[in-house]
Amino acid sequence: MKRILTTLIATLFAATAYAAPETYMIEPSHSMPRFEYSHFGYSIQLSRFDKISGSITLDRAKKKGSVDVTIDAKSVNTGSALFNEHIQAADFFDTEMFPVITYKSDKVKFDGDKVVSVEGDLTVKGITKPVTLTVNSFLCMPHPMVKKEACGVTATTRIKRSDFDMSKHVPYVGDEVTLTLPVEAIKQ
Repeated sequence: MKRILTTLIATLFAATAYAAPETYMIEPSHSMPRFEYSHFGYSIQLSRFDKISGSITLDRAKKKGSVDVTIDAKSVNTGSALFNEHIQAADFFDTEMFPVITYKSDKVKFDGDKVVSVEGDLTVKGITKPVTLTVNSFLCMPHPMVKKEACGVTATTRIKRSDFDMSKHVPYVGDEVTLTLPVEAIKQ
């Protein structure tokens, strides 16, 4: 009888632990947000940001979650030092006045055990707009190197530069921008 009661209590605590929200901190060396746009119709240009931080909280039992991401706008990397300076100017990111880009959400959508989308607010140049990220891949499992649970996600969305006061050279340089957020995060 004692053994059954002990097993029952242990099972109850294990179920309660699983039901609790879990927080994952973004691992910056494997998380590089990128953006792409049409350059005069000649090509699709791809650039990225090298510095990102934040957290993801998941409550898998309740099918809820939240996301809080901060991107260092000054870490923009176009592949050209000269263009990095140009794109940080007031006509584009205006990094002197607005050094960070943020995405915040408390609306994580699940399909079964998988996250499929995130509805939140993107703030660029002090302008906040609702943005839904479509999750293209999602996986949580023990990380073989750090020996903790980790989650990886790749999410995409499309926005318009002009919605964030960055319309210089539209329509020649495309107004529509595809954002891709490949993120890996480690459980705390």
